[in-house]
Amino acid sequence: MAFSWDCFPLRLSRIVTHDTTVYIAGVTSSAKGDIVVQTRDALAKIDGYLASAGSDKNHLLAVQIWLKDIESDFAGMNSVWAEWAPADALPTRATCQAKLASQDLLVEIIVTAAKK
Repeated sequence: MAFSWDCFPLRLSRIVTHDTTVYIAGVTSSAKGDIVVQTRDALAKIDGYLASAGSDKNHLLAVQIWLKDIESDFAGMNSVWAEWAPADALPTRATCQAKLASQDLLVEIIVTAAKK
């Protein structure tokens, strides 16, 4: 059974801004697939959320990446990250293993960015 947040009442804000700082809650993939597919999907969603808040990936400050299985999935996630993240504007980043909300989820990403 695929996990869906639709069955839960919303108890959080997806995006919060404070002055010139943008906070994006944990973003997961809605795509089925391996860590590469899910990481690409989550980062594409983050691009959209950043744009809606007046920012972009060139203004990232800090990123937290949560993996279901860090030993199996770190290299695949990191290869997608390396393609996506701007080399001249890399944020601080932490990557950890965590039990995610659904067995189908392999990655969750939390972002803090500055507005443009």
